[in-house]
Amino acid sequence: MAAFRLTVDLVVLTIRAGALNVLLVQRGIPPYQGEWALPGGFVLDDEDLDAAAVRELREETGVTAVGAGHLEQLRTYGAPGRDPRGRVVSVAYLALLPDLPAPTAGSDASGAAWHPLPGPCLAFDHREILRDGVERARAKLEYTSLGAAFCPAEFTIAELRAVYEAVWHTTLDPRNFHRKVTTTDGFVAPTGERRTGVGRPAELFRRGEAEVLHPPIMRPART
Repeated sequence: MAAFRLTVDLVVLTIRAGALNVLLVQRGIPPYQGEWALPGGFVLDDEDLDAAAVRELREETGVTAVGAGHLEQLRTYGAPGRDPRGRVVSVAYLALLPDLPAPTAGSDASGAAWHPLPGPCLAFDHREILRDGVERARAKLEYTSLGAAFCPAEFTIAELRAVYEAVWHTTLDPRNFHRKVTTTDGFVAPTGERRTGVGRPAELFRRGEAEVLHPPIMRPART
């Protein structure tokens, strides 16, 4: 039986300028040198998969704030021929993070940048991985509280609504969304503070203790 090598790849999503963005690296070495790809790389012999994902993200992009958001395994990709270097199996991860500064390329990446979706053409089978990661994020916003993972520690309902609109690529009714969010047990909790500035001071919330939403907040039907 032919030996195979193991890699990790990361779909890192955030909201920037009101749009859903993915973190991509420009490959500095063959194969696909100069092309854009998801951050990732080979797992070391003595390394846990989660640790490899965090390390590769740090080395290739300088992003270290994974703990401030959400990180989970997405799925495994192992189709023959997906990597011209040989039989390579990849464990993909999905990370949802609050808005971060511009990344810094390192390791074997010659560039790193946030790209609004759908983004450029990608190396390997990374377009498929990205598509799966975005759909996972969209589905999770329906039945879990992970929408708040895109927000800072304290946020307004309008800011949370902007997350849903960016991830779902749609427009939501402000009053209806506010009612659903604030009446769903454990989704958000008021901080007792308000954000002052232009216009009426907006009430601030933090993420509640619930992980699963009852009832779920469903995506609008596609027309």
